Amino acid sequence: MIQRNDPCWCQSGKKWKKCHWPQEPLSTETLAQKYEKSYGILIKTEEQIRSIRRACRVAATILDFLCEMAEAGTTTNALDRYAVLLHQKAHAIAAPLGYGEPPFPKSICTSLNEEICHGIPDDRPLQEGDIVNIDVTSIVDGFYGDCSRMVTIGKISEEKQKVVDASYECLHRAIEVCRPGAGIAEIGRVIEDYASSHACSVVNQFVGHGVGISFHEPPQIPHHYNRIDIPMVPGMIFTIEPMINAGVRDAVIDPKNKWTARTKDMKPSAQWEHTILITETGHEVLTADVDENLFSQDFLSKLAASKSS
Repeated sequence: MIQRNDPCWCQSGKKWKKCHWPQEPLSTETLAQKYEKSYGILIKTEEQIRSIRRACRVAATILDFLCEMAEAGTTTNALDRYAVLLHQKAHAIAAPLGYGEPPFPKSICTSLNEEICHGIPDDRPLQEGDIVNIDVTSIVDGFYGDCSRMVTIGKISEEKQKVVDASYECLHRAIEVCRPGAGIAEIGRVIEDYASSHACSVVNQFVGHGVGISFHEPPQIPHHYNRIDIPMVPGMIFTIEPMINAGVRDAVIDPKNKWTARTKDMKPSAQWEHTILITETGHEVLTADVDENLFSQDFLSKLAASKSS
């Protein structure tokens, strides 16, 4: 019979007592204290989860409308102006505006074609063949929701379609492994396994992150192979946002605006993002659903009509 000081049966190289030795489950309060002290991770309370869920639904609803408005001839600056009005109407705050150093100058991120992330809206009209990631983070009553989606403009190249589809599939495969007890490294493993099998690369200079109480919290959620073995536990909330490139994985930061990351070889990149809650039995995608009652149809109609004015 295996003893406490024997090598663990899982071949990790650790002693059994330090690896798969059965332990009494910790109370929710004790577990939260352990995770904050050991990892800086904030395990959310039921009250906090309700508030974060609300912020996520607001962000998802705003993102849904912006994606509908993104078409050939529309500028990303126009999308940003819609985002400002939508946040105001929802009594929410756009988290990116003024964030970081230098302060981010817009309310949303719009990353086109070879831009990996943190694209800044401008006056260039979207055109046939573009792909664009629209990233929305909303603050509602002090709590954060974060999500993004790809939009394709007309007919796009096979290469662009490949990264859009690969990133989408990577996200959903990663979500499926999220459950209590799974290690964070599982997320990166399934993403890189799938991306590499489709001749794509995974950006490793940017990661998903804890979210809810703050814009960016521990833990980091790498999308590439890694060794972060922190077990997921109920009450953890984080983003998964795989950035998948058609060429090399390396990103180059724009030397002028200090924000926009582009692929080193200027090949296309794509990203989809959801905010995930770990539950007692698995996971909940907090940004999956929209609030159909958040905006009146009259308000949305007027906003859409302003597009041509």
